[in-house]
Formats: sequence, structure tokens, C-alpha cells
Amino acid sequence: MLRWFLMLVVGLSCSAESIAAEKLNVLLVVSDDLSTRLGCYGHPVVKTPNLDRLAERSVRFDRAYCQFPLCNPSRASFLSGLRPDSTGVYENSAHFRKKNPDHVTLPQAFQKAGYYVARVGKLYHYGVPAQIGTDGFDDAPSWQERFNPRGRDKDDEESIFTLTPKNEGPARFGGTLSWLAAEGTDAEQTDAKSAATAISLLEKHQQEPFFLAVGYFRPHTPYVAPKKWFDLYPPSKVDFVGAPHSREGFPDAAFLSHKKEQADMTDEQRRLAIQAYYAAISFMDAQVGELLNALDRLKLAEKTIVVFMSDHGYHLYEHGLWQKMSLFENSARVPLLISVPGSTQRGKASGRTVELVDLYPTLTDLCGIDASPAVEGKSLKPLLVNPQAEWTKPALTMVTRGTPTQTNAPTVRPQTTGRSLRTERYRLTEWNDGDNGVELYDYETDPKELQNLAADPKYADTLATLRTELRTRYSRK
Repeated sequence: MLRWFLMLVVGLSCSAESIAAEKLNVLLVVSDDLSTRLGCYGHPVVKTPNLDRLAERSVRFDRAYCQFPLCNPSRASFLSGLRPDSTGVYENSAHFRKKNPDHVTLPQAFQKAGYYVARVGKLYHYGVPAQIGTDGFDDAPSWQERFNPRGRDKDDEESIFTLTPKNEGPARFGGTLSWLAAEGTDAEQTDAKSAATAISLLEKHQQEPFFLAVGYFRPHTPYVAPKKWFDLYPPSKVDFVGAPHSREGFPDAAFLSHKKEQADMTDEQRRLAIQAYYAAISFMDAQVGELLNALDRLKLAEKTIVVFMSDHGYHLYEHGLWQKMSLFENSARVPLLISVPGSTQRGKASGRTVELVDLYPTLTDLCGIDASPAVEGKSLKPLLVNPQAEWTKPALTMVTRGTPTQTNAPTVRPQTTGRSLRTERYRLTEWNDGDNGVELYDYETDPKELQNLAADPKYADTLATLRTELRTRYSRK
């Protein structure tokens, strides 16, 4: 009897050690061109029940920011853990390996630690919709396996409404506002096929540690979703912001992302565009739900870190702008949810300023694996333990215009560069080191950025302090 008891104690001890030593999995879900217009971020109209469900078991970061509000520079940044000045990627045709051929990316760090590492859909840059179904602008060494689903949204392109019907190539749909209330079922669309592929990988690799990255294409324009999702948002009910405010007192550079065809839209078209964007969000949310259901069914939720995020924010006519590529809050701010198994902070929110470049050191820290020493972000683990922990790091976002893409040379500087520093209260933006304008916003008094305070004497000391910090923190490599 005593021998049996001792064997049981030893067995339980070994079991406990085995559980303690078990590696945490990572499921990284990235939505394309998604703003914080989500239910879990307090939006009163957009329906996102699955992201709301994920937020209930996550820490929600309310002040999370991209490093560059354009797909390729942003994705190259957060997947490498390097800022755009270090990747040399300022537009959609450059590759970070040109400047950093031997850099160990986030997924490579997990490969080195013995994880199964795969991606489904868009993680590094894809031209949307032109490159759906291809490897896009991928980085092959980052993954052991790559999957490129292709749905009927590609086949239905001739039915898509676009503001630029005479354009040829990617700009016809992906470069401007375009949309389609699609026939057929969710399962026929690319993002649903991506969810199904990802679930099959979860089933196949559930017994080994995995790092699975799933990149959804929606709500990136063209905003395509089955008709039932459009029916959720009658155009007359969308929260249309109306006429933009005056640009007096703002530098011209702040509005360089403006496009002529968008200025000529009617109010009806604006409402239809917003309806379609919301429909694409709700459709994408349903695909997130498929992944969450699979994690629960396979009992993987108890040992899988889940991250949901977007590559950058999005304008829906705020400041008279659409899409991205500005340094206003709508373009720079992103949704970021991080769910850690066993966390005591489930459903909590953090108001600290964090960055997508922090993702790499956060995930390697949580999983106890080595990160590249070149990584420029900071682990968010202290904020996952205590969302209100002391945190003094601001968020840095930059944007450029006029990069000479034909040379693909990271040493060639863009014609116009905006650099922005966001603290919990203020945003300071300089265009060409201030030569082309300066912006300062106080979010306690002006959350919609309607008043540029850069020339206000009352804010002179604040401006000087922030300008020093901006120039100190940016590394021009």
C-alpha cells in the first residue's frame, strides 16, 4: 500500500512538472486596414460579438499604435521587431531583407525554439486584391509552411463598385474605395477559407507547440462580404461624420493622403462606403469566431496565447480623409487584444501608449524564448500582469510621401517625412523636422484633433519638451 502511495505521489509530481514545462502556443490574428470601430472598443453601431468575446479574456490596449500607417512598412516592422528607419521599408515595394538579410524575425525566433510555425493568408504584405491566392510579398524564411487561400471574392471582381473604374491594375480596387455585397455564403470567401485552413492546422498540430499566424484580408478595400452582413447596417443608420472641419491652422502635409476621387463623392456614396466597411468588419469578426470556437473545442485555449490586431488604423471621412497614410489618430491607432492563459487580468483595459513593434519582445518574453538582440520594441508583459503599471514609453509613428520606388534603395530618403510622438495626453507631429509644419494635439480637451496647438503660447513648454523627446527617441539609421 505504501509503495502504491509513493508511486502515485511521484506520478503526480512528474505530471505537474510536465504541465509546468509545457510550452505556450501562439495564435496571431491580423486584420487588414481595421480601425478601432469595434464593439469591444465601445463603438455603438459595429457588431463584433466574437472580438467582444475575445476581449473578455484579454487585456485590451486602448492606446496602441502602428509604426507606419501602410501595409508593407507596418508589417515588416512588427514581424521583424524593427522600426521603419531600421527596416528601410517606407512603401509597398521594398523588402526588409534588402537592408537586414540575416535578421531573425518573430516567427523565426519561434522556429529556433522548436515550434511548428506557419502562416495562413496575409502576414507580410500582399497587394489586395491582386495578390490574393499567391505568396504576395512574403518572407519565406519566416515560416515552415505557407498557405494562400483564394475565394470567390477574386472571381467576383468585375461586379465590384469602385470610385476609379477607369484605372488599371491594383489601384482599381485596392487603392481606393470599392465594395460589393456578394452573392453566396461566407464559406466561399477568402477569409472564411483562411479560417478553415487555420482550423485544420490547429487540429493537425495540437499535440506540439505551434506559432500560427492568420492574416485576414478584410476589411481592406474592396469591402467585400456576403449580403447578409450589409443588411446589418442600413445606410441611413451609419454614423456619418458630415462635412470636414476647416484646415486653417493645419500644415498641408497633414492631408497628403487625400485623394481627388474621394473628394467628389456624394453623401450617399459616403454612407454606402461606411456600410460596406462595417459589413466587412462583421464578416471578418465571424471568421475570428471560427478560430476561437476551434481553440475551445480542441481544448487549446488553456495553453494558447491569442493576439488580435490590425496593421494600422483607418479613416472614414474624419478630417475629410479616407483609408490610411495620415498621422492623425484614426490612421495611427490600432486595436490590440492579447489573451494569456491563466491571466488574472482578463477583460481589463490598459490606457498606456504601446506600439506594434512591442509585439515581438512580448511574445518571446511570454513564451520564454530568445528574441533577436536587434529588436527595438519593449515587452508588454508588465502591462499584461498589471494594465495600469507604470509605463513611460510613448508611441512613435511615421509616414513618408514621394519615396523613389524605382530604386528600391533604403538609403534614398523620401521627399516628405512626418514623425509623430504620442503620449497618453498629447500627440506631436513634425513634417520634415518641422520645416513643413508642426502639429500638437491635447486629447484631454480635443479628442478629435480639431485644434492644432503648435502655435499656442500656452503650450510652448509642452511643445519644446515633446520635440526634444521626439528627436531623441527616433533613431535615423
